[in-house]
Amino acid sequence: MMLPEACLANILSFTTPADTFSSASVSSVFRVAGDSDFVWEKFLPSEYSRLISTSTHKSFSSKKELYRCLCESILFDNGRKIFKIEKLTGKISYVLSARDISITWSDQRHYWCWSHRSDSRFSEGARLIMTDWLEIIGKIQTGVLSPSTSYGAYLVMKVTERAYGLDLVPAETWIKVGNGEKKTKKSYLSCLDNKKQQMAKKDEIFGYYRREPEMREDGWMEIELGEFETGRERNEEVVMSLTEVKGYQLKGGIVIDGIEVRPKPLKVSC
Repeated sequence: MMLPEACLANILSFTTPADTFSSASVSSVFRVAGDSDFVWEKFLPSEYSRLISTSTHKSFSSKKELYRCLCESILFDNGRKIFKIEKLTGKISYVLSARDISITWSDQRHYWCWSHRSDSRFSEGARLIMTDWLEIIGKIQTGVLSPSTSYGAYLVMKVTERAYGLDLVPAETWIKVGNGEKKTKKSYLSCLDNKKQQMAKKDEIFGYYRREPEMREDGWMEIELGEFETGRERNEEVVMSLTEVKGYQLKGGIVIDGIEVRPKPLKVSC
């Protein structure tokens, strides 16, 4: 005997988005139950009403349609942030635009240039003209992220054709959660050319590993600033930073898109 649709919907609301999507293939009753607003309300982030109210998306035919839209990501807060959820898990990601983070001297025209970029998800990006003091800081509250989740924070950037001074002195990256300790690493701001790569490989033989930006699917590059864990209930401030202020090395030619905070992939044990 098939359970009533309302009963099935209640059961599905205690599962995961992945389970609910796959249940549609079981029968038409499961499909209808899995489309109900009652189910998808449970999978939506608690602050979805505020997100929608400050985004360009205003109306949706169902909570499931809203969920799918959030999986594609939405711009909100006057276009200064991006919110996204992972389709199968419902885990939350944020991207803070260059305008939503602190970049030292970014209001000084002879140091930084703000301009529209067609390759960015935001309306503008910040291009470094010249500085010997690079300091970028972003902040986010763990309360807006998914609880009990491992997160990584990444500086999203590009290197221009006329870049200089980026591969000589490593920048310091760090993350601090609440009153905890800083988790510090080092990373260069650009990749080496072929000749320098051969020299770097010799260094790796002696145990020295050079961290560099990694290419993304969207054409930008990213530098991992660090990782952190969110608790189940406690709301703490996460400070994410990249600085290169000790070498007094003149540098220029990077474009800052923002800082992305997203769940780390689950480690699969063999």
